[in-house]
Amino acid sequence: MQLTKYAHSCLRVEHDGGVLVIDPGVFSDPVALDGADAVLITHEHPDHLNVEAVTRQLDRRPAPVYGPASLSAALGDAAEALRAVQPGESFTAAGVAVRAYGGQHAVIHPDIPVVENVGYLINDVVYHPGDALVVPDLPVDTLFAPIHAAWSKFSEVVDFIRAVAPRRVYALHDALLNDNGYGLLDRQYAALSQTDYRRLEPGTRLDA
Repeated sequence: MQLTKYAHSCLRVEHDGGVLVIDPGVFSDPVALDGADAVLITHEHPDHLNVEAVTRQLDRRPAPVYGPASLSAALGDAAEALRAVQPGESFTAAGVAVRAYGGQHAVIHPDIPVVENVGYLINDVVYHPGDALVVPDLPVDTLFAPIHAAWSKFSEVVDFIRAVAPRRVYALHDALLNDNGYGLLDRQYAALSQTDYRRLEPGTRLDA
């Protein structure tokens, strides 16, 4: 299984000829969707779902879109491709085994409605939690952790990484940081996460 990390929260998974794309949002390069056999969306926020790019890709190459039922409204004309996913569900997408976790987005502020959020454990190896810090009930080899967000607190993310206890962790959800923020958070996560922490440049490929 090969992974390509695109900007912010987008991952491309290639396995046995299948292509699975997770969270192609407005901060990531639409090229991530090229040749996609299936798309996983954790939740409806634009930094995780670029509706225009997904719709354009589905027009070129029809494929199922997996995610919370609430995505139907956000997807508009592309909603017919949606296959609603519930937390605790296991399914196969683009030939890859997927387990769904969570259910709700982390609270940004009590005045902001909480939307549905589903995290995905890919092939029982790679975990993409979306915008929530839900610890899966299975061991995780590779964790992509959201290192910076309006809803997150550094200490909570560190504790989340420690609780998941992966072999390695890569930074996710980082498009709103500048070089100063990258430097500070990279040092702190590397020092405190108790695992092999790294931040990948967009377009970096690795094996999982």
